[in-house]
Amino acid sequence: MDTLYISDLDGTLLGDDAVFSARSRSILDRLLREGLCFTVATARSVHSLKAMLGGLPLSLPVVEFNGAYVTDLASGTHLSVQALPRATAMELHACMVEAGHSPFLSTFDGAQDRLSHGAILNAGMEWYLEDRRRHQDPRLESLADPALALAQQVVCMTVIGERGPLEALEATLNARFNGRIEVHCVPHLYSNWHWLTVHDAGATKDQGIRRLRQAQGLEGHQLVVFGDHSNDLKMFQIADRAIAVANATPELKAISHAVIGPNTADSVALYLQDQWRDR
Repeated sequence: MDTLYISDLDGTLLGDDAVFSARSRSILDRLLREGLCFTVATARSVHSLKAMLGGLPLSLPVVEFNGAYVTDLASGTHLSVQALPRATAMELHACMVEAGHSPFLSTFDGAQDRLSHGAILNAGMEWYLEDRRRHQDPRLESLADPALALAQQVVCMTVIGERGPLEALEATLNARFNGRIEVHCVPHLYSNWHWLTVHDAGATKDQGIRRLRQAQGLEGHQLVVFGDHSNDLKMFQIADRAIAVANATPELKAISHAVIGPNTADSVALYLQDQWRDR
């Protein structure tokens, strides 16, 4: 049976410095040119992925924003969009503002991706804003009136803050919007802050992978996935073989079929290389 390999990025394929190592890139470049069926499923946006994965001969679309988009990497064209219903997005935003937060809004206006923000309330938000400016993110815009962004297709809301308030917000949102949204509250790998992200309930990595497989005629392929954190759980549950890196959470390791080396040792690329040799 042919095999489709899909990897998470941060904490899995990437090192702790968010860098795609030269060794991993070299291995993947060669395997892809030899016919490896591979892509990524990530919380990142395609704009970040282009800078990171550009030059790799990826023939398959990527699953981005935790499954909100399935996207052609080269062109940036979204093949599917899973956005929050407008009424839900407005209610979510009001709930966040009432709790004292100022979310970043990732939206699609039908032609372009946009990343808007209001008041910057803490150093974690400042870090993210400067990171996006440093990478010259074309989506970025400051909006005095969030209604302009909420009128678009909202694919993700991101709140950056301290752990306690964000965990309280997570509990509130899960209770109030039960079954309608997907919420993740995790420590950010590259700063000392916690991030809470909210997507539509249909925007998960497993559902994004299903849409990708259907669009590309890959339902008959065996599915092998790699991950490290809670947003990888659902794609682990649908995989024929789920591989956790050594630095993965205990929860993810508990449902994995195997645990390989850490993300800092090119472990995913080396695993793929060994599998390709043994096919």
